[in-house]
Amino acid sequence: MQVVIVDGPDMGRAVALGRAPVVVGTDPSCDLTLADPRVSRRHLEITANEAGFEVRDLESKNGTLFEGAAIGAATVGAGATLRLGNSYLRIQPEPHGLALPPSERRRLGELVGESLAMRELFTILERAADSEVTVLLEGETGTGKELSARAIHELGARRRGPMVALDCGALPEGLVESELFGHVRGAFTGAMQARQGAFVRASGGTLFLDEVDSLPVPLQSRLLRALESRRVRPVGGDDEAEVDVRVIAACQRDLSLAVARGEFRPDLYYRLSVLRVVLPPLRARREDLVATIRELLARRGFAADAITGPNFERLLAYPWPGNVRELRNVLDRALALSPGARSFAELRVSLPGEGASDDGLAIRTDLPYAEAKQRLLDAFEARYLAELLARNDGNVSAAAREAGIDRKHLRTLLKKHSLIG
Repeated sequence: MQVVIVDGPDMGRAVALGRAPVVVGTDPSCDLTLADPRVSRRHLEITANEAGFEVRDLESKNGTLFEGAAIGAATVGAGATLRLGNSYLRIQPEPHGLALPPSERRRLGELVGESLAMRELFTILERAADSEVTVLLEGETGTGKELSARAIHELGARRRGPMVALDCGALPEGLVESELFGHVRGAFTGAMQARQGAFVRASGGTLFLDEVDSLPVPLQSRLLRALESRRVRPVGGDDEAEVDVRVIAACQRDLSLAVARGEFRPDLYYRLSVLRVVLPPLRARREDLVATIRELLARRGFAADAITGPNFERLLAYPWPGNVRELRNVLDRALALSPGARSFAELRVSLPGEGASDDGLAIRTDLPYAEAKQRLLDAFEARYLAELLARNDGNVSAAAREAGIDRKHLRTLLKKHSLIG
């Protein structure tokens, strides 16, 4: 077993957990020394015992949180995530490979990739398609979570049934319950007729719940009950309906961190994460850029020749906070600006932040005041949002918290600048 920092300034640092207690803090004498300024010098102690792992807060200044509640001493199990300061710590087995051979495929559904990371992902998705287990897909925006869910559905035994996708993060909080479970006529103001929910519409097939971490906590218990009982009751209704649905959930962040914050029910997390799959970001598999660019251009009827030269070098150097979705938008913009282009080299490729002056923003004094001001504001928004999203690894919720703006408003701005779909 090991103690590993899974989020925060010291993410990735770890120490083996054996018979001796492990002390975590900022003091150099600690077994796991952190740089997080909100962590005390000797913050907490973890000791393995027969019942699990005893966690003892060492009278730290900011306390230790487990599943959203402050603890003084507690016994936790493997997989427990603790918060101390701005850091999240997890007790977990030391990593070891699953020894799954990379797939021979270079394409799975609409996913393309030649890198080892993508071929290993294809293997996992193939195995998932052969079973009925609930799958949790985690990955940054634009990494292909919905495409992965569709690939599982289309390869599996349910491919003749419907696949219904529901973006939990894009729905107003008051409508999520109705969208999931349906409603009867007159259930609420504006319910002029009965409507089937996503569970019923997906019966016999697959239900894809995107941004499942956005579900309000009171609704999480209803979702858990539906998963366990395979029955749903529409809003305002008395009768339950049986459903035969395979659920694939997705989120942009490590969902166990939401459990640690007390924002997500642990029992629902365990029910959803029977098979947890983490999708690699584009910047971690740059060897797939050529194949991905060629595929995206081909879908738009543009037969690219050699994908090399200055255009490709700029795309290769860019960090891609929006991943393949952002790459698609960059190529769409290039095609729109290059109506006569006959080769990749002739495309007018532009990336966020390019063309700016030394202070980061270009002021167009040759334009009327209102137009120059709007262009400056647009350039500021695009650069600020791109860097904000990259700094938060594509996590919209974390970016919204850092920027101090509403999450839904941030999503609107990101879509405006083609940083998310």
